[in-house]
Amino acid sequence: MTRPGLNRFIVLSGCSGGGKSTLLAELARLGHAVVEEPGRRVVRREMARGGDALPWLDMEAFARACIEVALQDRVEAGRHTGWVFFDRGLVDAGSALQAATGESMANLVAENPYNPKAFLTPPWPELFHNDGERRHSLEESVAEYERLQKDFAAAGYEIAVLPRVSIEDRASRILSALGPHDAGVA
Repeated sequence: MTRPGLNRFIVLSGCSGGGKSTLLAELARLGHAVVEEPGRRVVRREMARGGDALPWLDMEAFARACIEVALQDRVEAGRHTGWVFFDRGLVDAGSALQAATGESMANLVAENPYNPKAFLTPPWPELFHNDGERRHSLEESVAEYERLQKDFAAAGYEIAVLPRVSIEDRASRILSALGPHDAGVA
């Protein structure tokens, strides 16, 4: 499933409002390369230009735009050494496209692997909130989380569900599970 060098690409996925972005900020503070969630960037771009590739207007167009951004992220992430942490990625975007259209994500995911261990943040109602970029409900987020668990497993990823603990503890657990930085460098 992995190609040399791509074992260092680590995907963080899971429930919206589960603490992924805060966790990514902590990993960046610790000196690791991080990649912001494609969906948030697509939403900001579409809202700024009056586009309709938004999850609440056209899920298929949104998912396809997220796939394009995630593919470009992978190219740009190749410049970094050591671990590179992605706030969502191709599996998430492919899962959304598959849910919206029935189009299989299998080839896309197989051709663009991340580290075989994926870290998922479970639903955490106390953290969940809506904003201008996140308009879906907690219930919709939980359904998405359940779909993502199935899709990551179907794609052959080993899923590590992160406990509801402090951000520092979550980051420590991830780094401990991955081992030394140089273990991920080809």
